[in-house]
Amino acid sequence: MFTTDPFEMVVRAIILLTSIPIHEAAHAWTADKLGDPTARYQGRLTLNPAAHLDPIGSIALIFTGIGWAKPVPINPMNFDNSKKGMAISAAAGPISNLIIATISLAITKILGVLGFFFGTNYVISTLIVIFYSMCWTNVSLAIFNLIPIPPFDGSRIFNYFLSDKLYFKIMEYERYIFLGILFVLMTGIINVPLNFLSQLVVSLLNKLTFFVDIIINFILNKAL
Repeated sequence: MFTTDPFEMVVRAIILLTSIPIHEAAHAWTADKLGDPTARYQGRLTLNPAAHLDPIGSIALIFTGIGWAKPVPINPMNFDNSKKGMAISAAAGPISNLIIATISLAITKILGVLGFFFGTNYVISTLIVIFYSMCWTNVSLAIFNLIPIPPFDGSRIFNYFLSDKLYFKIMEYERYIFLGILFVLMTGIINVPLNFLSQLVVSLLNKLTFFVDIIINFILNKAL
């Protein structure tokens, strides 16, 4: 996952400026729709990267492929059901990453067909690498954020099933847990399970985009 390859870093920078803002805006938009306008009032209901990016999280994404942004402010007291509202708002971020990954994979397949017809030139091959990297990295981000411990989105989803007492007890240690995750991230220990799960999800998305394969095969059969 760690890289100093200039091309890979540029690709990750593109992802940083697109996928991360969409992820955070998804949190803000969902919370706003559920009755909490806090993020909207603080200017987070936007796709402008400047409103969302965290310096350390941005650097981590470019070098390791995994990063984070500034947390979207959410006031659970504004929801009719605070724990349910928090869980749904939290799930919106990883879901947005999976949607981006699915679209990116579909585009990758389409570019492959274009390469078949017009020749796999530098532009097409570069775009294929970019969009496949967007697919892979967005899947990784979704899985990483679904880790069921604070401060990740998965903890907000998991906590929906916990008692309030246990939930607040866990939140007392959120800062220390986050520091532990940073250490694990730097050691690269998390790469093996993350890559394994990412491969499974990408394989699933490949099956979910079967309609693209059908259209591609139809076009190829007509052309040949």
